[in-house]
Amino acid sequence: MKRLGALILVLSLSTACGLQCYVCGLSDPQSCTDVYTCPTGMDRCFSLTVSGTVTKGCIKSDLCVSPMSCCEGNLCNSAIPTGPSAMLLLVSSAIITVFL
Repeated sequence: MKRLGALILVLSLSTACGLQCYVCGLSDPQSCTDVYTCPTGMDRCFSLTVSGTVTKGCIKSDLCVSPMSCCEGNLCNSAIPTGPSAMLLLVSSAIITVFL
């Protein structure tokens, strides 16, 4: 039961700090590693690839249109799982394994 309480606390704190997205403009997809905390009202991360260059950032859900790729969750607009997103994947897998 303590594990569940700790998980709820961590998820609550991460939500309170605001959405984080990778942000870059017209760069190589591999070099887009800057993390930005989105302003209030921006509830999605986006990724747009044109002619081999990528633009990533924060956006409102109602402004997300094709060919943009939008997602929910911290650092979800990364093509390569690194750092916190890789850790989140490992923690999610562990939780599923323990509780199922």
